[in-house]
Amino acid sequence: MSLKRSLKESIERLTSLQSKYNIFTSINPSPYLITNKEGTKETLTNYVASIKDNIVTKDLPTTCASHILENFKSPFDATVVKLLIQAGVHILGKTNLDEFGMGSGGIHSIIGPVINPLYPHEDKKIMGGSSSGAAASVACDLVDFALGTDTGGSVRLPACYGSVFGFKPSYGRLSRFGVIAYSQSLDTVGILSKKINVLRKVFHTLDKYDKKDPTSLSVELRELIEKNKKAKSPLKIGIVKEFNHESMPSEFPKLYFSLLEKLVNLGHEIYPVSIPSVKNSLPIYYTLSPAEAASNLSRYDGIRYGYRDSELDIKDGILFAPTRFKFGTEVKNRIILGNYNLCSDAFKNNFIKAEKLRVNLIDEFDRIFRFPNVLTNSKGNPEGLDILLVPTSSKLPESIKEFEEEETKSPANSYINDVFTVPMSLAGLPSLSMPLREKTPIALQIVGQYGDDSTVLDFVESIS
Repeated sequence: MSLKRSLKESIERLTSLQSKYNIFTSINPSPYLITNKEGTKETLTNYVASIKDNIVTKDLPTTCASHILENFKSPFDATVVKLLIQAGVHILGKTNLDEFGMGSGGIHSIIGPVINPLYPHEDKKIMGGSSSGAAASVACDLVDFALGTDTGGSVRLPACYGSVFGFKPSYGRLSRFGVIAYSQSLDTVGILSKKINVLRKVFHTLDKYDKKDPTSLSVELRELIEKNKKAKSPLKIGIVKEFNHESMPSEFPKLYFSLLEKLVNLGHEIYPVSIPSVKNSLPIYYTLSPAEAASNLSRYDGIRYGYRDSELDIKDGILFAPTRFKFGTEVKNRIILGNYNLCSDAFKNNFIKAEKLRVNLIDEFDRIFRFPNVLTNSKGNPEGLDILLVPTSSKLPESIKEFEEEETKSPANSYINDVFTVPMSLAGLPSLSMPLREKTPIALQIVGQYGDDSTVLDFVESIS
């Protein structure tokens, strides 16, 4: 099929699907004003993509689904967007999300929630967040792949709920330049697709050092990772005891044990493993990430950029408060929590302690993996594991009404959704959510050591 025809059909379907599922915040008005070329193995020519609306683009608005950045247009493209365009990718539009990437339901957006397309004839179900629109655009076959961001599971959870692949690479492998910051020590650009080979090609296109990003993995460390690579067959696979959760979906055990049986038949070795520090992951995450968010969001003051009430007179001295008032409830909650954790007493008792516990968690991961960690100078455990298998979510998508009711009772109720995904984010590990059955929102994460993204991708490709 020609690219022009493919894009035209996507646009026609998009109009109907957008009104039904609320996937996009903005749509490219001219995505097919391009030449009709055949794709090659080396490029992504003729691929169609969507971009999460917290990744800046110069030709489309970047709003973060917030009143604060309503109609904001960046003067430049994010590095990952620039690389995609150079590779021949055509951007269909910007996707809906939880405001500034904060949320796990995909409901905290100025244009309303994203509806899960896996349930077209039932009560409106959540898509998961925060890369909700990105996952929905892939699930609806509107794009070949989508770019999202993952801070504590924001690519992997929506991928699970949309029954697509969702990959969070090792922290620092993909450039963050042009990604609007939520929590800079955790934010990672992720990729979603229905096809693992497409996801892999996109990853290789974007996996480059970027001097504009101070957190980008250096050329020297990338070379060291390549040097450390060794052929691994069979793989030693770990099942983490601390992730044995009682309240899993009823279909999960059958699908899970069927996969384990398949892996054993392929010659892989399965081992139980304990990582005690994972029990601290949620308290660590919800101490560190709101603190970083409070700092990052302090720049939205209505003076330099962002929302500004034209009726306000700056000499009245009331510009700052009305501007900040435009943040949504969930963002306000996290700013308040973050500022509390940065105040003098709490900083010592909470923030510093959380940083130390995060280091302990990374050390425990280092001790169980065979592959060395180039960031911590871990030599690797010769008898260690190659990958871990971890559930992506402990439950099926709830209705939007149920999710909102639980969140109203206590915001902490929605934070529990991140229990399986946050540990890998805190350690910066590559983690890929893989659906266990087509069109079913049950998935498993394949987790590797820091920098060992290729083993994760190889493994998933070998069993898909």
